[in-house]
Amino acid sequence: MATTDNFPPLKNDLLLRAARGEETERAPVWVMRQAGRYLPEFQEVRKKHEFFEVCRTPALATEVTLQPVRRYAGLLDAAIIFSDILVVPQALGMEVRMTPGPFFPDPLRTPRDAETKLRAHVDVAVELKYVFDAITRTRHALAGAVPLIGFCGAPWTLFAYMVEGGGSKTFTLVKTWLFKYPEESRRLLMRIADVCADFLVGQVNAGAQLLQVFDSWAGELAPHDFAAFSLPSLQHISARVRAALAAQGSPPVPLTLFAKGANLALPLLAADAGYDVLGLDWCVDAPAARSAVGDRVALQGNLDPNVLYGGREAIEREVRRMCASFRPGGGAPKAWIANLGHGITPGVDPEDMRFFLECVHKYSSKETVL
Repeated sequence: MATTDNFPPLKNDLLLRAARGEETERAPVWVMRQAGRYLPEFQEVRKKHEFFEVCRTPALATEVTLQPVRRYAGLLDAAIIFSDILVVPQALGMEVRMTPGPFFPDPLRTPRDAETKLRAHVDVAVELKYVFDAITRTRHALAGAVPLIGFCGAPWTLFAYMVEGGGSKTFTLVKTWLFKYPEESRRLLMRIADVCADFLVGQVNAGAQLLQVFDSWAGELAPHDFAAFSLPSLQHISARVRAALAAQGSPPVPLTLFAKGANLALPLLAADAGYDVLGLDWCVDAPAARSAVGDRVALQGNLDPNVLYGGREAIEREVRRMCASFRPGGGAPKAWIANLGHGITPGVDPEDMRFFLECVHKYSSKETVL
């Protein structure tokens, strides 16, 4: 097991302080999918290597994780390990291809499939060792410049992919499971949650300093269905991760939950989910979100990713507006991590990404009058 004694000391703890709910001199900022297709250097790697080959090769995963940190030196306050939420279904025994989006050649169609197509036991130390190796390698390569984020997908989102066989506009197949086989659905969700929790603990042991759970399809569930099906598995992950870290004598790490589209559930998530930070999409305003969660959690987000296509004037205007909304009264930011409301998209000009980061530095600073 890796320990913090093995790694270079952290030079920038802005992200971790904000995640703990502290006031900061400016908002820490990073971007979901910051290591991705909008970067020419990432495209060069992908010309020679298939997507999951990059994920499974620690040297390549480290390289692409570091690409945005190098390009935007002094502007990004975190790195996030290059991987994919679908490595968990792969660890469970399912085949996943990127063609270019996720494709499962043999999805789960009935509850019986969950018993015959999935591994009964998943040893994450074996099946996901490549992720842990990439994290440890990346921690050393970062030399303490910024914290390293580890992550996984949420059980509901993974369950949806595993049943639908890919993305979906209607989610008919997976919702058929929920309504026709509710108990079998709950069992599978908790089975996935166990693997997710063990995977996250392994990432901390490998060197991850903050963890994020991505529930990308949370907004596809009615509020009562989200509470009935997704929330229990999210609670299970946070509780199991915290208990496992405490049992092995490891210090706690901040946990972030990004339940995209589940803005009506913010009060419930803040009170009962067990996370330190809640990610926001762009469809909720900061004052409303803060009112919903009180001071129980930090918030992360939440600029519409498409603002980055609007030109410099629009980027500056919208970043200024976002910063003002998270700095009520114009004071120093507190318990806020700046980010987009979802991942950056492939067509963004890398220099517009740079300008976004520069604007966050400027307008989130406690020295800037808004």
